[in-house]
Amino acid sequence: MNSDSQPRRLSPWLPLLCFGLLMMALGINDALRGIFAPIFQERYGLTDTMLSMIVTVSYAGNLLFLSIGGKLLDVFPRKKVTAAAICLWGLALIINLVSDSYYAILVTMFLALGASTLLNTTLNILAPAVFFGYGPLMVNILFFLQGIGTSGSQFLLGNYAFSFGGWKLINGIMLAAGVVVLILLSRLYVPQHTPAADTDKPGAQPLQASPEPARSVFWFFVAMFGFYFIGEHGIMNWLLSYCINAFEMPSAQASGILSLFWGGMTLGRLVLAPAVQKLGARKSLCLFGGAGTVLFVLGVALGSSGLVILGVSGFLISVLYPTMVLLIQQVYPENVAATRTGSIISLATLADIAFNALFGAAIDAFGYRLSFGILPVGMILFYLCYLTLLRKTRSVAK
Repeated sequence: MNSDSQPRRLSPWLPLLCFGLLMMALGINDALRGIFAPIFQERYGLTDTMLSMIVTVSYAGNLLFLSIGGKLLDVFPRKKVTAAAICLWGLALIINLVSDSYYAILVTMFLALGASTLLNTTLNILAPAVFFGYGPLMVNILFFLQGIGTSGSQFLLGNYAFSFGGWKLINGIMLAAGVVVLILLSRLYVPQHTPAADTDKPGAQPLQASPEPARSVFWFFVAMFGFYFIGEHGIMNWLLSYCINAFEMPSAQASGILSLFWGGMTLGRLVLAPAVQKLGARKSLCLFGGAGTVLFVLGVALGSSGLVILGVSGFLISVLYPTMVLLIQQVYPENVAATRTGSIISLATLADIAFNALFGAAIDAFGYRLSFGILPVGMILFYLCYLTLLRKTRSVAK
């Protein structure tokens, strides 16, 4: 019997084990580029430009995989597309295990980060269907597990396996996890489409698919994600340097502020998941997006005395990205939802790339204090875009 067309009587823990293990592995995968950059630079004698190319090709992989992958999820069986993405990710891991060259790293970063981003988005799309009635809850739990993979690997690899041998070891571990995930996935029932229902409530019945909204809604989604990426990823890439250079803060103390933000991001996805499940995507974005933006803006505006507030804002901001992806599934008809998700996130990534490319020049021209103000402006614009979307899509089932 075809497992894609007919559900089996399997343990409800199977999809959580399958998706949870994959998300933890993807979290580890996403951290490796930063952890092992110094190892690559030393081993291959890389210039700063050559090292930055690793980041550039990974972003290129994100754009390509998301732009194509979303369409594939709508055209072909989602279970098979997911398995194919896992196999491409596994191919990158195998190349890492058997190769030892800078150019091989460029190829594998393109494949691994592209496939990882597509799989991350795919699980966000599949969760409301696989965990029908508990989509918001399970999506945030999955992202919590991803955060555990990221933070855990940063700690363990940074302290105990910070070497080229550690690079080989962690690729082998991730490859083994990928094989286990493929075996679990083969036994998992994955519906081809997410029900066009109010999946925020357990036991909800499918609704008739709504017509596709106006084109302007698509571009407001792109802008909302783009401005959010500037805020969140700006913290990830620049907060440490901001604390050290703008306030002459010791690196250990600056790392503590960054850890406070990312610790809050990880914990918030677990603690706030039941609230997102109860409130639904729209109300959750309104509440946590508004409160998180206020704390974010206040934390930057207060300078050094507001850094703890900025760190705490990560707790509220934590649920925004997975909930925004859920909102796309509720706004767009099921036959194009995955395509629109891939297109929106890939286009929004361009704003992320442009920001990081120009932010260094802004620092040279205006200094850290003034330039860092771009981040809270991005968060304010994110929330204004969301409020506009809320008004434009009010007729869509909540």
